[in-house]
Amino acid sequence: MDKQLKSGIQRTGMRPIMGTIPFNEALTLVQKKTKPLNRTESLPIAEAEGRVIATDVTAKTDVPPFNRAAMDGYAVIADDTFGADQNKPRVLRCIEKIFTGHVPTKSLKQGECIEIATGAPMPQGADAVVMVEGTERGQASEVRILTPVHPRQHVGRRAADIESGEILLRREEQLTPSRIGALAAVGICEIEVFARPTVALLSTGNEIIEPGQPLGPGQIYDINKYTLGAIIKNHGGIPIFHATVPDTWEDLNAVVDSNLDEDMIVFSGGSSVGEHDLILDVIKSKGKVLFHGVAVKPGKPTIFGKINAKPTLGMPGYPTSCLSNGYMLLVPIIRRLARLPIYKPVTISLPLAKRVISTTGRHQFYTVRIEKDLAVPVFKASGDITSMSSADGYFEIQAQTDIVEKDEIVEVKLF
Repeated sequence: MDKQLKSGIQRTGMRPIMGTIPFNEALTLVQKKTKPLNRTESLPIAEAEGRVIATDVTAKTDVPPFNRAAMDGYAVIADDTFGADQNKPRVLRCIEKIFTGHVPTKSLKQGECIEIATGAPMPQGADAVVMVEGTERGQASEVRILTPVHPRQHVGRRAADIESGEILLRREEQLTPSRIGALAAVGICEIEVFARPTVALLSTGNEIIEPGQPLGPGQIYDINKYTLGAIIKNHGGIPIFHATVPDTWEDLNAVVDSNLDEDMIVFSGGSSVGEHDLILDVIKSKGKVLFHGVAVKPGKPTIFGKINAKPTLGMPGYPTSCLSNGYMLLVPIIRRLARLPIYKPVTISLPLAKRVISTTGRHQFYTVRIEKDLAVPVFKASGDITSMSSADGYFEIQAQTDIVEKDEIVEVKLF
């Protein structure tokens, strides 16, 4: 490292990005070089939706834990209903009522039935339920059976859903509402899950200030901290927000050193070729740079490396470039750290509303708004956040393509 740079004096002059790698190669590299977290924590199941299970879960009880009525009606001995119809009902004597949460007090004998609610435990001796629609009440305790049933009809068998001892859920499955329901069904109230990755968000630049403060000459509000933070939250991570870091060697090194306990570091700004763009030097001095520059538009000046074996991204300062590569490169890293499945956005096929001219040699992510079943281009420039905020999604233009004609069908991936 240059002695002047180490002492805090800025280097002079710009240095161009000497080479870029194809987007698909960059994507493969960030996934290959990111190791999933092994850290775990225990959570109440009410707070565990979307998290990834850290260990196999074995059921400790049957579900249902008893034979139960699957319909409102009468618990019967199926043989007693043989031959019953509207013209020749079988008459049984009702000896009890059973509601959900109540336990039968009587055993059923030939010629008897018990009124039963859906979900209530089946009484001893009964082997079927006649739906209430297939019966008529007679005088006193008489019940006329108008339709026959066979053994086990309308009866939920004990352990029909879950059997004690079976593996209910497996390690690395993501907890959906139905899987949380399965945990509750076997009485589990807490579950061990993999920890969410913590991501230090470091906005850099002497011109960047927080929203809410008055703008001074040459200053702009920080956009990237908040767009990237939202992405991180939406894809299983925890953003750690920091005050803007000045473009000095000492400040950048100090903020990196103070965030080495986080699972990932993301810089916003300082990744390009200007005299004050020091992120490349900082990553090199503390770890390893795996690439600098991706053949994409927007988002070419992107850095990926490792500091303390942890993934580190240097993102472009321009808001559209930063957010675009947040979707394309940051999301795969966060989800791999969190052990979440690869993200697959919803895609729809639409005709393009007008001709688009691309940059040959660079894989482009072109933002569009959906209007009247058309993909309407809205990309302005890398520095314009409305290139993203006005869009519903994007379509990809391959590096070897320079023109996409009006009315051509494009595959729009929704944000």
